[in-house]
Amino acid sequence: MKAIREIVKVKNRQIVINLPDDFDAEEVEVIVLKTIENEIPQWHINEVRERTSEYLKNPDIALDFDEAIKDIENEL
Repeated sequence: MKAIREIVKVKNRQIVINLPDDFDAEEVEVIVLKTIENEIPQWHINEVRERTSEYLKNPDIALDFDEAIKDIENEL
């Protein structure tokens, strides 16, 4: 089963859903849910993007997860 998830704007209590050219079903089920506000603070999103960017530039800066956990446990 192919599923399409898309967030669209509501205008005059109507929505438009554009289906891909290869979507050939004759009948579909539509479920409408109000979107949930982003609960992640913008500063956190920015921080993750910055860290990801730095990692992609230099993957050697990444810490091994198990080693990082051991370091944290040793500090407790």
